[in-house]
Amino acid sequence: MAVENGTRGGGSGGDDINVQEEGTSKVNVEEAQNTPERNGDEQEASESEAEKKKTADQKVPYLKLFSFADRTDVWLMIFGIIGAVGNGLTMPYMTILLGELINAFGSNQDNNKETVDKVAKVALKFVYLAVAALVVAFLQVACWMVTGERQASRLRGLYLKTILRQDVAFFDKETNTGEVVGRMSGDTVLIQDAMGEKVGKFIQLIVTFIGGFSVAFYKGWLLTLVMMSSIPLMVIAGASMAVFMTKMASRSQNAYAKASTVVEQTIGSIRTVASFTGEKQAISNYTKFLVSAYKSGVFEGTAAGLGLGMIMLLVFCSYALAIWFGSKMIREKGYTGGDVINVIVAVLTGSMSLGQTSPCLSAFASGQAAAFKMFETIHRKPEIDAYDDSGKILEDIRGDIELREVNFSYPTRPEEQIFSGFSLSIPSGTTAALVGESGSGKSTVISLIERFYDPQAGEVLIDGINLKELQLRWIRGKIGLVSQEPVLFASSIKENIAYGKEGATLEEIRAAAELANAAKFIDKLPQGLDTMVGEHGTQLSGGQKQRVAIARAILKDPRILLLDEATSALDAESERIVQEALDRIMVNRTTVIVAHRLSTVRNADMIAVIHRGKMVEKGSHSELVKDPNGAYSQLIRLQEVNKETKQVIGDQNKAEITSTESLRQSSQRGSFMRSISRGSSVGNSSRHSFSVSFGLPTGIHDTALPDPEATPAKAAEDLPKISLLRLAALNKPEILVLLMGAVAAIVNGVIMPIFGLLLSTVIKVLYEPADEQEDDANFWSLMFVVLGIVGFLAIPARGYFFAVAGNKLIQRIRVMCFEKVVNMEVGWFDESDHSSGVIGSRLSADAASVRALVGDALGLLVENSASALAGLIIAFQACWQLAFIVLILLPLIGVNGYVQIKFMKGFSADAKAMYEEASQVANDAVGSIRTVSSFCAEEKVMELYKNKCEGPKKTGIRQGLISGIGFGVSFFLLYTVYATSFYAGSKLMEAGKATFSDVFRVFFALTLAALGVSQSSSFAPDSGKARYAAASIFSLIDRKSKIDPSDESGETIDDVRGEIQLRHVSFTYPLRPDVQVFKDLSLTIHSGKTVALVGESGSGKSTVVALLQRFYDPDGGHITLDGVEIQRLKLKWLRQQMGLVSQEPVLFNDAIRANIAYGKEGNATEAEILEASELANAHKFISSLQQGYDTAVGERGVQLSGGQKQRVAIARAIVKSPKILLLDEATSALDAESERVVQDALDRVMVNRTTVVVAHRLSTIKNADVIAVVKNGLIVEKGRHETLINIKDGVYASLVQLHTSASTV
Repeated sequence: MAVENGTRGGGSGGDDINVQEEGTSKVNVEEAQNTPERNGDEQEASESEAEKKKTADQKVPYLKLFSFADRTDVWLMIFGIIGAVGNGLTMPYMTILLGELINAFGSNQDNNKETVDKVAKVALKFVYLAVAALVVAFLQVACWMVTGERQASRLRGLYLKTILRQDVAFFDKETNTGEVVGRMSGDTVLIQDAMGEKVGKFIQLIVTFIGGFSVAFYKGWLLTLVMMSSIPLMVIAGASMAVFMTKMASRSQNAYAKASTVVEQTIGSIRTVASFTGEKQAISNYTKFLVSAYKSGVFEGTAAGLGLGMIMLLVFCSYALAIWFGSKMIREKGYTGGDVINVIVAVLTGSMSLGQTSPCLSAFASGQAAAFKMFETIHRKPEIDAYDDSGKILEDIRGDIELREVNFSYPTRPEEQIFSGFSLSIPSGTTAALVGESGSGKSTVISLIERFYDPQAGEVLIDGINLKELQLRWIRGKIGLVSQEPVLFASSIKENIAYGKEGATLEEIRAAAELANAAKFIDKLPQGLDTMVGEHGTQLSGGQKQRVAIARAILKDPRILLLDEATSALDAESERIVQEALDRIMVNRTTVIVAHRLSTVRNADMIAVIHRGKMVEKGSHSELVKDPNGAYSQLIRLQEVNKETKQVIGDQNKAEITSTESLRQSSQRGSFMRSISRGSSVGNSSRHSFSVSFGLPTGIHDTALPDPEATPAKAAEDLPKISLLRLAALNKPEILVLLMGAVAAIVNGVIMPIFGLLLSTVIKVLYEPADEQEDDANFWSLMFVVLGIVGFLAIPARGYFFAVAGNKLIQRIRVMCFEKVVNMEVGWFDESDHSSGVIGSRLSADAASVRALVGDALGLLVENSASALAGLIIAFQACWQLAFIVLILLPLIGVNGYVQIKFMKGFSADAKAMYEEASQVANDAVGSIRTVSSFCAEEKVMELYKNKCEGPKKTGIRQGLISGIGFGVSFFLLYTVYATSFYAGSKLMEAGKATFSDVFRVFFALTLAALGVSQSSSFAPDSGKARYAAASIFSLIDRKSKIDPSDESGETIDDVRGEIQLRHVSFTYPLRPDVQVFKDLSLTIHSGKTVALVGESGSGKSTVVALLQRFYDPDGGHITLDGVEIQRLKLKWLRQQMGLVSQEPVLFNDAIRANIAYGKEGNATEAEILEASELANAHKFISSLQQGYDTAVGERGVQLSGGQKQRVAIARAIVKSPKILLLDEATSALDAESERVVQDALDRVMVNRTTVVVAHRLSTIKNADVIAVVKNGLIVEKGRHETLINIKDGVYASLVQLHTSASTV
């Protein structure tokens, strides 16, 4: 919450010191994560580079990961280890049985009766093995998964608990919401991975490795040694491929990152883009960045193919070596054929299992690294500790506050002294007001009293006792804080108020709401107190949020009340109500008020004027006014220049419009750069929607509004069937490439069955007489090498062709979708399903997964069909009876292969999604840590979090048991299939239906074909996901934009005069069809004149501006420009006639020059840019910046202060040289000084243009030609200021009265 800690009031230039941002805003996660905590001293970004290198090797010792295990976990882990060891021994034992089998067949070729007996014995051993495997495999998986889940969830809770007890400085400096939530969902998954099923897998693989080699050495040590010579090569090839793949993956991600920034910026500020017709520019930018993503994608595909091909070649070559040398051993050393095969298989199993340990090792490493930062945080003792129960507790406090000789600077900017030797005393029961300009340190006083920070020197005393000596929780319980941007949690109004007091009853909550003037509006809501407020309270208007926050403070019944700009963000009407509520509860309490608007502080017992961290004057209002040259009088004069400028900002009418904007922004993980902490003045201007700009990228918003139409998201669940033809048509230009890929895939598919054929032939060779054997062995070993070379050529070819086709398709789809999205009507973006985060992920992820349905699917299909066909032909040609038997049993082996692969990938991927809801709780709490700590609500948050975690934890444990059963059964099936098929083979031999080599030919051809199919299918991308993605993309492409800026049809008017008429307009926002905004609104705006719209919050003033630009179309009535209905005009042209300057100007993360040129679609000349910025009063401040017009403004313009941003926005609107100017609250978010400058600029540019001004502050519109008062969706009065002010009991007169009563200063 950028502004949670209070006045970020005006953007008086960039010298704003106290933008002490909440940790949230600085999501430069890379930097944050890599800076190890060091309490006390600051570390600036430059240093963090050095830190990065250090962090690289910071990990927790492995065993320490288990430090949160309880007794049950220890037992689970012991059984898990037993299971894993047992499971690891099954494979080596199987190789021994295989050797026995082959000998049984081979050595008794003449005596079939004996063969059957021997084979039956071995087959029985296979069955015993199967049963044992079932048990140990289950133990291994289930125990480890369950204990991993249990320990990880324990860790999550501990982490959140420690995060919540940290002092506020920790959040400013060390971390931010994005990071905490990332840690809780991401890092714990990594840690869970490192201490769950992967441990079992690792033990199993290592045991298999040791077992395999022991068997091999026992059966034939010489052959084993020879075979081992090829292992180092394979290890090197495998490892280098893995490293390369990870490098490539991150490269293609970076390549797309730039493009996704374009998406995020465009959609996040779609109103600005639409208003300045910047769609084309956005699309061309996006297209430009996609090219690099395409190139790296193709490269990645080819590289992966090469790596795999290389490994294939090495595998086949080592087979060749083993066969050649093994046959030699039979002739010279008296090995049997079974021994040779036994050794070969055992060495292969052993070395393969060693190769598969790498994912486990990398999981351990990343778990240790992830745990480092988490454990460090868990063990960190905050300097100001809310859980610390030591410290005094007094019977009661009177509420005297004194700051004595305080020195203070914010921990993020230690070199900027905010206070040096500051003193202030506030006697109990009195009201003290702190005034002064932005950045003078008013809010800092409040942070010190709340003890968010401790002063570097001096002391803060309450009732004469140093704050540090009192128990923190107790004293915070006596202090009530209401800040400018009240933070509400995403739960119901009732729960939000209950934060004030542990175990508050419903009566108390109601009474507090009454006192806070909130009961009336709460009762009007359909669910009353149970209404959900939405993420950060976006469902309520500013005034309503503020009153809920006040109720929360009242419930606490505090002795000391701190009001930090509690009414600044409201319009006059809401402000009066809130002010009344405050006046009621200030009685008999020590109150400290921070305010910009002097009118709110006149009745204070003492007013202290603070300037640059010094108190320059103090006294009551009447005393201070006597000195005409005093600081206070000057402040008043500054505000009087703007007449009764009531700095009424924030309005709800924005809350309507902004809440949708803000929903959108909230989905853009507040990527407010770290820069903030270096003092750029955000926050000042960023009152409104930015307060919302962080949140989960996923756009999880519980919209509390009753939504009559089912949201599209629901509809999306059962997406329409998508035609593959249509998808294929998108890939049409690459038809040739796809065909070449298919040929390569066929070659690829045949390799495995042919390998089976060679293997069975070789077994036969091992039992031949010596002289025949030598020649045959040499020939067949060569054939293995040839097979390897074929694979080496075919695999990369397939990889390359499909990568080209697939990446072209992705690129094409992304451009199509983005074009479509940019041209959607603005109302479409109001739905939370269409926030920039959601659409961004649609473009990045969905487009990529669609590729799986076309190119990749085709490749797999062709390859698998080739495999299956070749296998069947070989088998049936050898012995059809046995082929049938094996064929029936094969699916069982397939299941085994599939489960194995699934297991390799890990079962725990779903955990992340399940914890979304829980991390939402954490997200809210950390984002508003000041509110949490000020209300001592840490325990409450933990409760909520634990409840949300219960479900996922149970699911995780259940999943562990299921996966265990699946894993066990698959092993059981594998071994029983072996037993059956060999037994059947021996029976057939007895009956003379098959020869010895036929049996093995059938068996190997089919099992290897099946293995090939199941392996490649496991690489098969999830087609379900791809289907869903394709459907979501087509639904996007097929949706017609209701108001399409790319539509070239429509008229244009040659010489626009700028006459605007609204006749009988009725309108509701598409998201809230039950709230009528306009019922029958008529208004004429004459050419060249200035019309001002005034009215209460939510009356629909800003809606007029949105309708004029056709962000929305009215439900009824007509809007005309120069007599032509605006629906008939060409949309792009219409928007080019209008210049919009809004309350929260959106700047793009680019140079100032580019931001101004944006008004002319980016092709404004230097002269035009300079002229526009001169007019906008911006030239002076821009030239004074180091890089002048090339200064980057940062994301959303955070590097500039409010007033500066606003002037750049005005320059941008002027460059268009529009006929019509729309000023939507253009100065409301500024302090008096900036406002004067901006208002000057506006007065200059309004000359001779039709201007529509929306304002709260009546002073800004006194000179308008017509003032129209909007109330209840109608225009109730219009005329000049002089006329309207004299209507007795008129709406305008009473609005002015409201303002003046508050500010007849």
